[in-house]
Amino acid sequence: MLYSCCMVRVLKAEAEGSLAEAIAVLKGGGLVAYPSDTVYGLGAAASDEQAVARAFAVKGRLSEKALSLLLADIEDMPPLCAEVPPAAQLLAERFWPGPLTLVLRRSPVFQSAALGGGDNVALRVPDQLFLRELIRGLGEPITGTSANRSGRPSCRTAREVRRHLGSAVDLIIDGGPSREGPESTVIDITTTTARMLREGAISRGEVERVVRLASAS
Repeated sequence: MLYSCCMVRVLKAEAEGSLAEAIAVLKGGGLVAYPSDTVYGLGAAASDEQAVARAFAVKGRLSEKALSLLLADIEDMPPLCAEVPPAAQLLAERFWPGPLTLVLRRSPVFQSAALGGGDNVALRVPDQLFLRELIRGLGEPITGTSANRSGRPSCRTAREVRRHLGSAVDLIIDGGPSREGPESTVIDITTTTARMLREGAISRGEVERVVRLASAS
């Protein structure tokens, strides 16, 4: 099923051809708003500098403020990172797919305008099958920023995305309302000590238990 509003295309996630259409839009340099296991996100192919710049502009976000990236599988993490510390590996194995974002040192060979010129990369594997298939079909990470203007509330339905972003995006995938609850927990593992930058869907206690296991191993 395809419908439109304000010149933006909207496809039901379960509709035939919706996955192929979303992949084609991203490969063509477009922006796709998608449902995730937290809130609706705004996707651009991580390697497409112009598409990523457009995502920053749509959000009204400074290009120096890095965007997180979404992966299809845990195995996609090592090529993007300078190293994967034991704590990061255990956290990923325990909570991915799921609402946990890991901030790691990026690999020198990995470049993306989404990183805002920094040396770190924020990664997550979402617990949403359509989204993981989208990333897998594209063959590279996509931006994982929320589909809203900076400073405005996050969108939890395709209708809200349409209302807030309209034709600023090329395609909206309607996967129904996102799950109620907080956004992802964010953990910085760029040094020897893991630091919680944001406590979200995964509690501090859950994270600390896994980090202690990593330290003991």
